[in-house]
Amino acid sequence: MIQNPNDRTGNDSSSKSVNETVNGSHHFTIRGYSLAKGMGPGKYISSDIFTVGGYDWAIYFYPDGKNIEDSSVYVSVFIALASEGTDVRALFELTLLDQSGKQKHKIHSHFDRALESGPYTLKYRGSMWGYKRFFRRTSLETSDYLKDDCLSMHCTVGVVRTRVEGPKDYSVSVPPSDMGQSLKYLLDAELGCDIVFQVGGEIFKGHKLILAARSPVFRAQFFGLIGNPKSDEVELKDIEPSVFKAMLQYIYSDELPDLIEITGSTSTGSSTIMLQHLLAAADRFDLDRLKELCEAKLCEEVNVDTLATTLSLAEQHRCPQLKAICLKFAATNLGVVMYTEGFKHLEESCPSLLSELLEMVASADEKASLMSSKKRSSSSIFGLDLAADGVAVESVNPRRVSRRM
Repeated sequence: MIQNPNDRTGNDSSSKSVNETVNGSHHFTIRGYSLAKGMGPGKYISSDIFTVGGYDWAIYFYPDGKNIEDSSVYVSVFIALASEGTDVRALFELTLLDQSGKQKHKIHSHFDRALESGPYTLKYRGSMWGYKRFFRRTSLETSDYLKDDCLSMHCTVGVVRTRVEGPKDYSVSVPPSDMGQSLKYLLDAELGCDIVFQVGGEIFKGHKLILAARSPVFRAQFFGLIGNPKSDEVELKDIEPSVFKAMLQYIYSDELPDLIEITGSTSTGSSTIMLQHLLAAADRFDLDRLKELCEAKLCEEVNVDTLATTLSLAEQHRCPQLKAICLKFAATNLGVVMYTEGFKHLEESCPSLLSELLEMVASADEKASLMSSKKRSSSSIFGLDLAADGVAVESVNPRRVSRRM
């Protein structure tokens, strides 16, 4: 009986084979390289034994080469299996370190070629992977790899492991984190508050530990060398109550608050003004993520009316992307922007920004002029081609041209 592959029964099962490497590295230094020369081909200096993937390994360095027939022209380097094992599959990398500081290391990596030939199989203890002609000895001795009669190399071994994963015997649905909501509940319910803020005639309560954990400024104020951990009341100036409330909500929830709810207005202008003040507050209290959230939102709300204040804000509080968006918008809409009250204030308060804007406009004009010039040049060339064709016709058949004339 042929079973329909779409039929599903309770006897279905599945599994997964996972092939991966367990990686480890060893650094091997050879001091007194010149004294090792003359040992004879086939004789080596060994590193200490190191363990990777449950097996022991060692680096063998042959100063006179591994092969007698090479007559000590090359040095040889190998990585050897130093423990009992059969058919151990592994990937290798040998790096001779450049000691000049130029970072021009000599790297022989099997990891990069794994897809071509697969891992190397070491059959038994003493099996090796490496290079008989790792480096020509005369070149090595005049290179930056040898310094103060010292060589340094780095070896990485990746032992291949295979495991089978069967179906899980459980299915636990893990809900998303609600830490932000839980902390915000403490703020809204004023549970365990130990600090009071006076802001523009309004009172806000909070928790020193939570505020200190979120803001380096509050941390220094409450627990720093110049702070006062016993203080239970702080007066804040130069910040609006609604802005401080929005900032507090972000600190506890880690989310941008509902600005319509805070401002009580649905107008885009009110939202933009609140975002501008909130960005300034985020910068003041070192809340980088809140600052970037505000910057991203303000990038979406740049218009003729808000451009000047937003551009000035971006410059003052080091918001490069917002500044770039504002300058681009201003350059594109200069004819309208320059007649706004905000632009006139910008001329007086931030002449450097005006210079940048003019440079951008000049650059845009130059590009437009260049494109226009290219178009005219293309037309001229096309006209010359037509004239050339006409000359060719006259030279081939002057009678026909004469009759047409």
